[in-house]
Amino acid sequence: MGKKLKLDIDAAMRNDPAARTRFEVRYTYSGIKALIMYRRANFFYRHGFKLLARFISQRAKKKTGIEIHPAATIAPGVFIDHGAGVVIGETAVVEEGVVIYQGVTLGGTGKDKGKKRHPTIKKGCVISAGAKVLGGITVNEFCKIGASSVVLQDVPAYSTVVGIPGKVVKTNGKKVTQDLEQEKADPVLEEINLLKAKIQELEKKIGGN
Repeated sequence: MGKKLKLDIDAAMRNDPAARTRFEVRYTYSGIKALIMYRRANFFYRHGFKLLARFISQRAKKKTGIEIHPAATIAPGVFIDHGAGVVIGETAVVEEGVVIYQGVTLGGTGKDKGKKRHPTIKKGCVISAGAKVLGGITVNEFCKIGASSVVLQDVPAYSTVVGIPGKVVKTNGKKVTQDLEQEKADPVLEEINLLKAKIQELEKKIGGN
């Protein structure tokens, strides 16, 4: 626990310009408190004391405003900044160096089945305030997810994602525009085109008369 806590505090000192001392970070940062309580809950969860683990996680939620399921996998060296409203689901995986801001949800879509229902956030990613990353997807290394974005598909490494639904606007420093939706067709546009075709057909018939 001591080594993990040190790495968590290191992450806070590295990522928060307002952090003044390690003592202050340890005893006043809600993100640090939430991670300490999560690691305690996770220990009990892995050793079969699941009800106790849930009690600890719910107590952490009340104290910090951050809800982390005790079964989630969070590496040491993660920084949760401010943290109010952060939710991290049961099968979520968060790797080292990830920064998570307030209001972020690493959750499920409600449609996922099986063991992996929540996202994997690879090392070095930044998940901005209010972003929702949903489903058993992977946000690969060193990505930036824009504020209030909704991400439903895998994100390539070194990418910046913005919007609802999330779109890749930059990869490896180069601007791109790439929908993260698997289905590229726009059903509304297709319907409009069909209506236009019917109108043109009717106009020809009227003109012929």
